[in-house]
Amino acid sequence: MTCAGTLEHVLFRQFVDADLGCASYFIGDEQAGVAVLVDPAYWIDQYLEEAARAGVRLTAVLETHTHADHVSGHGRLALELGLPVHIHPIAEIDYPHEPLTDGQELEVGSVRIRVLHTPGHRPEHCSFLVDDQLLLTGDSLFVGDAARPDLAVAPREGARDLFHSLHRLAELPGGVRVYPGHVAGSLCGGHMSAEPSSTIGAELVANHALAIPDIEGFINASASISSPRPPNLERIVALNSGPFLGAPAPLTATSADGATVLDVRPAATYAAGHVAGAINVPVSGSSFGTRAAFLLLPEERIVLHGSTEEVVHAARQLRAVGFLELGGYLEQPETPEQMTPVTIDELDALLAEGEVEVIDVREKDERDAGYIAGSRHIPYRLLRAFADDLPADRPLVTICESGPRAAIAASVLQAAGLDAHPVLGGIETWQGRTIAFRRCGS
Repeated sequence: MTCAGTLEHVLFRQFVDADLGCASYFIGDEQAGVAVLVDPAYWIDQYLEEAARAGVRLTAVLETHTHADHVSGHGRLALELGLPVHIHPIAEIDYPHEPLTDGQELEVGSVRIRVLHTPGHRPEHCSFLVDDQLLLTGDSLFVGDAARPDLAVAPREGARDLFHSLHRLAELPGGVRVYPGHVAGSLCGGHMSAEPSSTIGAELVANHALAIPDIEGFINASASISSPRPPNLERIVALNSGPFLGAPAPLTATSADGATVLDVRPAATYAAGHVAGAINVPVSGSSFGTRAAFLLLPEERIVLHGSTEEVVHAARQLRAVGFLELGGYLEQPETPEQMTPVTIDELDALLAEGEVEVIDVREKDERDAGYIAGSRHIPYRLLRAFADDLPADRPLVTICESGPRAAIAASVLQAAGLDAHPVLGGIETWQGRTIAFRRCGS
């Protein structure tokens, strides 16, 4: 998704990866014929197409920080186009770069970009103020939320720095337009909005993180984070801080021998017939890259199964979360295995007969709001590691809030040789139907 800015003399585009919730920015001066990129994704084709459309030359990359949830495209841009990469020197990086300093002004034609050092999410984090009107906040101030402070330093230390950084940004004029580094869907903040932008004034009114006036209260609130850390965090940070990464190798047809098969087709298609041992994470579903990254191991050989379009899209998103060396894709493989979903009515009957074990695959905060009595809680992202601990003498039924994660979880269990079935509908449908539903504290 792309979104244009509002300043007539500034060439401005926001690019949002809807799968990961990550935002990157294209800023330039059309008359001068130059532009820079802020926080570019590994898939750089979108920026090259925009530069060609606008008739401008890309001249530099600005990184707000070393990203922990997605692979940056700065290496490809440096290697393929010779662009210099700018980042604050506190970042512990192993690639050639131009250091950013607080208060520094960069010129892109007639456009001025002022650097604001805003640590908290990471010590090197910077925000960029474009012509005093557009503020690129990276992973500091989000729309409706603030960044998590626990991914690079101790949570309380990060929260202390973040408090000061947020209040520094909040002192800017209320009309300054805020463009964050993430929107809803990212694991870098818990309550961020799906809106692509806001204003300083609007955030002062509605953002809960800015409503906490004292530093200790803010630290206590923001340092007590229960949401999962982004998958592959250490690996992605290492990739983004290490030597420049070039373009990925093209995918080729291969066999499933010795590989983990990732079936990226829709859940219903997978259920009707799939390769033996395949794990299903539909690329058409939400958060594909994040969900796949929670289940897969960087060192295993991963082979994709899906249509050509699905495989291309899946490969792009997997590389974005650190799986750069994919094993290839399957062409018309045999699909003898099937998986049978369970309806809510069928689950009622199975529970009454005591013939199944229900696995609740939601996150802890979701389950705390209510769950099926007697169900076992294992978040879907951990099931691959715990599959050997589950009973093989009876069917396992997986359930989530509305169905998609239950289907992923059942595929993981079936790939491990267990008799698994996802519930169609999920807890949303189950609630209120039976006294077997337990609410938190009951």
